[in-house]
Amino acid sequence: MQFLSPQPLTALAFAPFGDVLDASGAPDRLINQGLCGRHHDRAKLDFGPEGRAGISIFKAEPRRLPYLLEMVERHPEGSQAFLPMTEHPFLVIVAPDEGGVPGRPLAFLTAPGQGVNLHRGTWHGVLTPLQAPGLFAVVDRIGPTPNLEEHWFPEPFSIG
Repeated sequence: MQFLSPQPLTALAFAPFGDVLDASGAPDRLINQGLCGRHHDRAKLDFGPEGRAGISIFKAEPRRLPYLLEMVERHPEGSQAFLPMTEHPFLVIVAPDEGGVPGRPLAFLTAPGQGVNLHRGTWHGVLTPLQAPGLFAVVDRIGPTPNLEEHWFPEPFSIG
């Protein structure tokens, strides 16, 4: 068994895999009579030539640490954004691509109010909320071509 410790989710650490979605820092502009800060265009959404954006609602069972990571997946045809609908943190697992297979995974723990947008083709773990209800809005590709690849590790990772 290999062991990983989750690290805080930061834009810099997560940049090779996607975008951190949050409202940190000053807003880009004020709207709605100055009562709403707009943090503008925070993610690179990519749905490929035959895809379109879709918004789905996911309700995932919460997991516990230590978490056993046996498999990662990726979506070669489009990006995938996870927007929590609660203030609860969740675990984000990603791995670099090494010649078509995932390298050593990295684990990130979100702060309340953070979401992520995974770039097209990024190896990642499944949705891993740590508290109920595990409710997320997910913006991803809807299209006619296959968009899921899975990789099972020969030896699992324990994250905790």
